[in-house]
Amino acid sequence: MAPLPEVHHHRSTTKVSHKPFKSRHATKGLIKDLTKGKIERHEKGSRKTPHQQIMSKIDRRNQAKQLRQNKHQENAAATSVFGGQNGAPRIVAVVPVCKDCDSNAAIQKLNQSVGADIEMPAEGPWRVRIERFAQNIIYLPVEQDVVSAMNACRAADFVLFLLSSNQEAGEEGEQLIRAVEGQGISNVLTMVQNLQSIQPAKKQPQVVASLKSYITHFFPTQDKVHSLDSDRECANVVRSLCTTAPKGIIWREDRSWMLVENVQSSDATGESHDCGEVVITGVVRGKGLKPNRLIQVGDWGQFQIEKITDATLPMAKKRKADEMTVDIEDGGAKILGAPDEDQDDLDELAPYDETMEDADEAPISEVASERKGVLLDDHHYYSEEDNSMPPPPRKLPKGTSSYQAAWFLGDMSDSYSSDDSQDHVDEEGDLSMDPPSLPLDEPTITAQPDPTETTPSEYPQSETFADPSPADEAHDLEAYRTSRKLSAAEDREFPDEIELHPTVLARERLSRYRGLRSLKTSPWDTTEDKPHEPQDYDRLLQIPDFRSARKRAANEALVGGIPPGRRVAIHLRNVPPSLLHSHTSTPPPPPPLAAFSLLRHEHKRSVIHTTIHLPSSPPSALPSKSPLLCQIGPRRFLIHPLFSEHSHTPNNVHKYLRFLHPGHTAVASFIAPVTWSSSTPVLYFTLPPIAPHHHQQKSPTLLATGSLLPPTPSRVLAKCIVLTGAPFKVHKKLVTVRYMFFNKEDVEWFKALRLWTKRGRQGFIRESLGTHGYFKAVFDGRVGMQESVGVSLWKRVWPRGAEAWRGDLGGGGEEDEEVPMEMGDAVV
Repeated sequence: MAPLPEVHHHRSTTKVSHKPFKSRHATKGLIKDLTKGKIERHEKGSRKTPHQQIMSKIDRRNQAKQLRQNKHQENAAATSVFGGQNGAPRIVAVVPVCKDCDSNAAIQKLNQSVGADIEMPAEGPWRVRIERFAQNIIYLPVEQDVVSAMNACRAADFVLFLLSSNQEAGEEGEQLIRAVEGQGISNVLTMVQNLQSIQPAKKQPQVVASLKSYITHFFPTQDKVHSLDSDRECANVVRSLCTTAPKGIIWREDRSWMLVENVQSSDATGESHDCGEVVITGVVRGKGLKPNRLIQVGDWGQFQIEKITDATLPMAKKRKADEMTVDIEDGGAKILGAPDEDQDDLDELAPYDETMEDADEAPISEVASERKGVLLDDHHYYSEEDNSMPPPPRKLPKGTSSYQAAWFLGDMSDSYSSDDSQDHVDEEGDLSMDPPSLPLDEPTITAQPDPTETTPSEYPQSETFADPSPADEAHDLEAYRTSRKLSAAEDREFPDEIELHPTVLARERLSRYRGLRSLKTSPWDTTEDKPHEPQDYDRLLQIPDFRSARKRAANEALVGGIPPGRRVAIHLRNVPPSLLHSHTSTPPPPPPLAAFSLLRHEHKRSVIHTTIHLPSSPPSALPSKSPLLCQIGPRRFLIHPLFSEHSHTPNNVHKYLRFLHPGHTAVASFIAPVTWSSSTPVLYFTLPPIAPHHHQQKSPTLLATGSLLPPTPSRVLAKCIVLTGAPFKVHKKLVTVRYMFFNKEDVEWFKALRLWTKRGRQGFIRESLGTHGYFKAVFDGRVGMQESVGVSLWKRVWPRGAEAWRGDLGGGGEEDEEVPMEMGDAVV
């Protein structure tokens, strides 16, 4: 028998797998390592029998079915407001991004694609009935203006951006998109005009791809750019507008709102010059509309509601579910709602109380003229009448307890050795940094006689000191400050540094300033700021628990009111006739107008704190107190914000910033009405210069964005200044400093403050030398002659009040209401 051919076999694997050790009681660490990265899909202890595995598959299918049903119910509830002939119309804002785009021509093309040929209205929005989908649509044509585009988009369910195939968007188009995106935007669609003008035709897909790349930079979910030259794509866009459920805007859906379709005065003649009643008509959207709450109408301001009547179109059929009639007027209009005693008033401040006057007249704990030293944290140190100073240090034997020290009537200098008899001298011959301390670990100095030219000093190598001549001192001071300015221009090491004139008394010029051991932990005595507090600051809204108050206001808006989808007429009280005239005057056509219901207390003023992020694009820093246009939800204000660090400190004290540099984030503070929704975006614009009457006013430019923080008047904005001096003589840790003060009294006043250097050395003032402001200081390390010695002083600054911005409707301030307070200037 012939031998079988030899076949070569390979092993399946070269790794030998051993059986794992089966431990009945594994450690926690071993169990954690075995289950690392795994997701627990079943309950612990559940059995995995074949029957139960089949049932778990059924459960998964049932769960998926329930999710689909819930999603369908949510979609049906979101679109139910648009159902029927008298359903709410779908609002579409058509925004041209490029200058050669035409909004009205685009709307005409969309209507022709579905057979809804209507004539172009003379002005204002287009109202179209799409019979194919049984839906009503209102198109809002917008010009290439930032304010008009934002007004239309914040009241729109869909935003349709128009791009050009022949012209780039440019900086203005990018500013418009960023502003609309920043305030919150609902569903977005993109179309391109004049695509057929690109020849040859094979370049058209490249243009569409380029436009898609551009728009996805702002809206990544955009999967297609439609062409207005194609009837099929136009019909698809209209179908999307009629069948898609709008996702809405979070801050807008938390309240009741409506797009104002008609504005008219209740006065038949319309010639009244006094504030009268104005009627606005529209369809209620969002939450239920309540007549007790105030209503914000565009940039007009906030008004009280006189009554709400039914304004259903005549073509609509009556439904029994809509019978909410409270009363019927003589003219036949149904009154759907009227305010009661719970209606909000227009008072922005708390009512004045007599106790406030008593508190203002209360005597201050200590008059500034009677103080003998600067305020450090919550105590005035080095005051001659202060009896709370610790006793002078006594020389006692080593190891003496506090109980035994009471039995020694005087100093025990005999018990000290020759090594201990030196006055705090360490091994290197320098003064020790551990002298007796004041309360709160503040170093103090035993009182010494005033140094003179004949009195010997206690410090080595400083037996005599002579004041320089005035001419020499002025020349040296000018040379020193000139060198400091040159170095500051190259490197901003001391942004808060100030220079005092030699004839200015620092204790008077800086009487409002105080010292702090730590900006984050030191207590801030608010009684010292009471005399400088702005008028009516105590009448601002105080919110101890912002989260619970916000929840109560939001829950109150969930129930009651006129349901959404109802077309109503809102009668407003005390509307100035100038606002109505500015809206109805032609040309130009009136811009889109929207009305938003305010939640309870949202008309009351408090100190508003918002984050502000300045992008890296601005070439220069933004100074504090610069005039800015701020938009918070449906309202716009003209503000002069104070910037501070975005920090979280236990004492609620934050450093005031003079400038906001590009690429940085800070907190902007100003006094304005409260907004409860924390998800409301905040936009900051720079105001253009006022144009002459024969020129067109430019649009505001988007500068920065931010978000809301809890409003509170108790946030302390601490402005810091730094007084610097130059070393005159240096002996290891002992330094003679000049040019920080210019008289002996100022040195004694600020003697309690800590000194510091650029390299991080800490020290304190030992004694004053002469009468020209020279003093000796001791530091915790060696100090060089090129160092700069500084001391930090702090003062509270107060935010300024905001004014309602009227835009082109008559200025930036209130016409009929006086600004409640002129919030204090921060440059005192």
